Amino acid sequence: MGHTSRLSFLLRSGRHRPGFLSARAFAWSALAALAGAALGAGCGRSEAWDDFGAAGPEPAACGNGVCDGGEDCGSCSPDCGLCDGCGDGDCAGGESCATCAADCGVCATCGDGACDASENCGNCAADCGLCPGCGDGACDPASEACSSCPVDCGLCPGCGDGACGSAETCLTCPGDCGVCASCGDGSCTAPEDCLSCAPDCGACAPCGNGVCNAATESCFSCPDDCGRCPSCGDGACSGAETCASCATDCGDCSVCPNGVCEDFEGCTSCPSDCGACEPADCLEVITCSFSCLDVNRTPPGFSFACVSSCVARGCADVQFFVDEVLNCAFAALPACGGDPACLQEQCGVELAACIGATC
Repeated sequence: MGHTSRLSFLLRSGRHRPGFLSARAFAWSALAALAGAALGAGCGRSEAWDDFGAAGPEPAACGNGVCDGGEDCGSCSPDCGLCDGCGDGDCAGGESCATCAADCGVCATCGDGACDASENCGNCAADCGLCPGCGDGACDPASEACSSCPVDCGLCPGCGDGACGSAETCLTCPGDCGVCASCGDGSCTAPEDCLSCAPDCGACAPCGNGVCNAATESCFSCPDDCGRCPSCGDGACSGAETCASCATDCGDCSVCPNGVCEDFEGCTSCPSDCGACEPADCLEVITCSFSCLDVNRTPPGFSFACVSSCVARGCADVQFFVDEVLNCAFAALPACGGDPACLQEQCGVELAACIGATC
């Protein structure tokens, strides 16, 4: 089948529906607009993601691993260890949110994005980041607790009850408190970890072994082992749901690069994982783009992401000539409606130039 006859076949595909101004006409206009947007906006993001949850600077000395100067267990538990009684569940004996967040809850300013003078990684990881030893797989009882390092020490007792308690934050219990602002941007950056932001950092190591570890796993952080959360499947991506905890409602996660070419990734969306695309010629790009349109629906359905990926497969010259074809087809719609022969005749020059384009 020659180039022209193959294109005619593509244009004729789809069932005409009486009373509807040609699904094919709508498809052409949708394709023109979509491809134009794809060519103008590009198919990727070149600049760095804004890091809305970046940890503020830690106080000069606290967090350096040395208990020195005027530091003590009350002012700097990451360096000097937790004070006696901290972690027993009772906020007493002079304890406060600044000296023992595990018992007294986090201070009101924790979570505002600024690591204030009274805050450190031990009492406000959400603002100051995780302490250096957090994430090594061992819970150091002298300086770590469920409120400051749940990935090592396990979730605090109240985490998972549906209420964001006083000692819980988006970092230590996202299932109750919701995910932190930066979670879901595709980049696993401090203070995010596998427990607080599985969409960006991936599931924690034991997740997927078929056993739900109550200490560190839940329906939010590991639905594969613990089952789906009750609200998952209601059609709305809401509350603490993410692509990692409820793909049914929130869609597939897209973490690129992570060294694995996932089912939802391809050479255009993640070449670092899936390899570079082989350059496509004009007819391949147009054929691919039409595969993104469902002209048997009223009105026709189409996928922005699919069309963008198709156009991205062409080299610069092919993209230019595809754009010319689609712009011509869009301009010819009032005269041609959905007649494929008319569109071919009106845009024959552009089609010939596109088919003849080389990379």
